Amino acid sequence: MSQRIALVTGGSRGLGKNAVLKLAAAGVDIIFTYRSQQDAARDVVAEIEKTGAKAVALQLNVSEIASFTEFAQQVKVQLKQEWGRDSVDCLVNNAGIGLYAPFAETSEAMFDELMNIHFKGPFFLTQQLLPLIADGGRILNVSTGLARFALPGYAAYASMKGAMEVLTRYQAKELGARGISVNSIAPGAIETDFGGGHLRDNEELNRYVASQTALGRTGLPDDIGEAIVALLSDNLHWMTAQRIEVSGGMFL
Repeated sequence: MSQRIALVTGGSRGLGKNAVLKLAAAGVDIIFTYRSQQDAARDVVAEIEKTGAKAVALQLNVSEIASFTEFAQQVKVQLKQEWGRDSVDCLVNNAGIGLYAPFAETSEAMFDELMNIHFKGPFFLTQQLLPLIADGGRILNVSTGLARFALPGYAAYASMKGAMEVLTRYQAKELGARGISVNSIAPGAIETDFGGGHLRDNEELNRYVASQTALGRTGLPDDIGEAIVALLSDNLHWMTAQRIEVSGGMFL
């Protein structure tokens, strides 16, 4: 059996970093992208290599659709050079940003940035990478609990993630003939630097979220990284077209 390889977008920080480290610890080799933090990406590569897994970091801005052809070529070159292969086993569409604005104050520029990063980018990046995803492989799209419950200030962000959840089902239907399963993971509120670290650094907000969560606390990056490892395991290959919320039971 050949070594499993996962391609994860946005792997230099936050949930993406946690996911690639957890996957590497589970014996999966990693290609991950970073937008601009090259030094942070190098540090993550070094951390992954300490686990005994192999890692490659590639620069990518997921909002720049015109760059995807060249990016796919870079992935192809790295696969051949580092692994002697022409495909990855898993794609995790994780890269994202947090923009907070009430519906009435969301500008077209903010809307377009969120759409390009969270929906249009993953749509066309996955399309471009299809020839590089092995038959029988896995695609995992990162959504959000906010696509189920509504909190003021996230109308545009959550709408893009809702679109990704619909796309997930269509991808599962259309790629099933190749044995590729496609699911989405929807994290709840997690303590990271996402959106400026608002949840992590605001004690009052942290307490409120914990009080509204069945398991009694806010989420931690490990909660999501470990779930991603489980969802990409061979044990769950028969599961496809599903939205899996990992929120500790938030707003039930």
